[in-house]
Amino acid sequence: MLNNVISIKHTPLNSNIIAPFSTNNTYSEAEKATINKALDILASKITQSDSNLMNSSRRVSEFLRLKLSTSDREIFAVLFLDNQHHLIKYEEMNVGTIDSASVYPREVIKRALDLGANAMILAHNHPSGILQASNGDRQITEKICNAAKLMDLRVIDHIIVSGIGTYSFAERGESSLV
Repeated sequence: MLNNVISIKHTPLNSNIIAPFSTNNTYSEAEKATINKALDILASKITQSDSNLMNSSRRVSEFLRLKLSTSDREIFAVLFLDNQHHLIKYEEMNVGTIDSASVYPREVIKRALDLGANAMILAHNHPSGILQASNGDRQITEKICNAAKLMDLRVIDHIIVSGIGTYSFAERGESSLV
């Protein structure tokens, strides 16, 4: 492992926790395409509504569940925000395997600066269904927060998504965000 990369790794559960529209079930390719289109429309409606998406942790969680909960691979994504916490861009920075995704703090900070972001919400999914932060999750969050502070950027939250819900570092008082 390189110094500037932390691979987030998780152990799968020995149970059948499968997201309702997961690629692991018996939907045809056409049905999957229809479901994905519907999810994209719902996500678009959430971000285009009159109230600001980023001022409601419930709406951020809903948006991220729509985007991440159905994947059978771990995805690390970032919501890049302006100084009023309006969404500049949602971007999936890396798609990994069933139990890990490589995260490059330098690339996250570089992209935030390229977009003119003032703040970020980090997010990734746990395809295994485990709704708990791992040591790797905490380490990468701390590394990104420390790098962000050097560039006058704020990390507002790191949200973990699974088919059963979300885990918010901010709501749980995780020290790396303080």
